[in-house]
Amino acid sequence: MNQDTISVRSGEELDKAALELFLRRSLPHLPDEPLGVLQFSGGHSNLTYQLKMGSWEAVLRRPPLGPVAPKAHDMEREHKILSEIHELFSPAPKPLLFSKGEEVIGVPFFLMERKRGLVLDTAFPEGVRAEESLCTHISQEMVRQLVQLHSIDYTKTELTSISKPDGFMERQVHGWISRYERSKTEDIPEVEHLTRWLVSHIPSRSEACMIHYDYKLNNSMFDLELKEMTGLFDWEMSTVGDPLADLGVAMSYWMEASDPELLKTGLGKPSVTVMKGFYSRNQFIEEYANLSGRDVSLIPFYLTFAYFKLAVICQQIYYRYRKGQTHDHRFSGFHHFVKSLILHASNTAFRE
Repeated sequence: MNQDTISVRSGEELDKAALELFLRRSLPHLPDEPLGVLQFSGGHSNLTYQLKMGSWEAVLRRPPLGPVAPKAHDMEREHKILSEIHELFSPAPKPLLFSKGEEVIGVPFFLMERKRGLVLDTAFPEGVRAEESLCTHISQEMVRQLVQLHSIDYTKTELTSISKPDGFMERQVHGWISRYERSKTEDIPEVEHLTRWLVSHIPSRSEACMIHYDYKLNNSMFDLELKEMTGLFDWEMSTVGDPLADLGVAMSYWMEASDPELLKTGLGKPSVTVMKGFYSRNQFIEEYANLSGRDVSLIPFYLTFAYFKLAVICQQIYYRYRKGQTHDHRFSGFHHFVKSLILHASNTAFRE
């Protein structure tokens, strides 16, 4: 969730009158002032809004417009995960309420606390000097918090009721291959070889822990000095699963200056992680291994799978755009990025 707010995009408006009535019925002591709604500009999946009544603020998350894949964009599940995790992992926002939503905005949604701080994406905030030592510290904090998340004892939470850690990677690999087939819009010759490689290299044993599964810099928030992570958002993919799958996903978003140009710019401008001082992927992985004590020797498989998974996510978004289920022109060129990710995943796999 990017912290930049904009006026609500055309076609993505909420029924403000129905929502305000629901909020006043559901939450006590709201200020006697009208509801203001802005939209967070970042993100390519769920829609996220800032709600404000006087001094009261909250964040609303709802699924994207149009048909969605089965089990995807499950607002009730994300609300439950945050309910279990926010007291054990301070960057996770506190959830406020969940609604099935049909009578309010037409779809399920939930509210969570509005955190304040700095979100880094493609540039540092104006007035912040991006010194190499600061970039290194941010890298260290990203590793530290990922290790901290993976150290939570999920067996003492209700997450056991919505998770199936046994056979996690087997289901993941076959599941994302199926999602790709269902959303395919053109033939990419390398896909068949890549998916065969993934199926034949699934690790036979893996550990299970709480994973975020969308862990990246622009889903994180830092304090104003950029010393400590104060927020971590977009928990819709979170589950109990293989920690190295989480690390692989994090590294698929962690760009380096030497990466192929389309890999760096496929979703817009390159991440700040291409700047001097930020860890390389290898440095991030080594630091994770040192802090967690985990064996990361199979990380090439997990990184290859993460690039493929990201390609499928982008393909699903492009499929929705091609079918007219969303008219957001940011998605019009996603098929080029999908192909680039497939090729990069193939190169990662066959360099092993």
